[in-house]
Amino acid sequence: MSTTVDTAFAPVTFSEGAAKELYKLKDQQEIGEDYGLRVGVEGGGCAGMNYVLGFDQKKDGDQEYFIDGIKVFMNKAHQMYLMGMMIDWQDGLNSRGFTFVNPNATSTCGCGTSFSA
Repeated sequence: MSTTVDTAFAPVTFSEGAAKELYKLKDQQEIGEDYGLRVGVEGGGCAGMNYVLGFDQKKDGDQEYFIDGIKVFMNKAHQMYLMGMMIDWQDGLNSRGFTFVNPNATSTCGCGTSFSA
């Protein structure tokens, strides 16, 4: 059974820019209230694991958080890889997109979407 956890115990945080971009995407794509932002990991990528970030419905094994007013779903098993991570938004000439500042990553790839722990 899934549970909702207080923001104070949420494993990830958003920068101001990331939260603003997430609100914008949710509004532009007309994401329904039954959807939340899925934050997680999956095997693959050049460093061993890829980050998962996208709007999705709640699944078995998910914990639900409200971070900066954003409903977030995360599988409990992914917390050990993501605890303390900050999700940021870059909007510069050289890079544009979400970036992940993960204190648990022992190495990352050049593109920033893959890591090993």
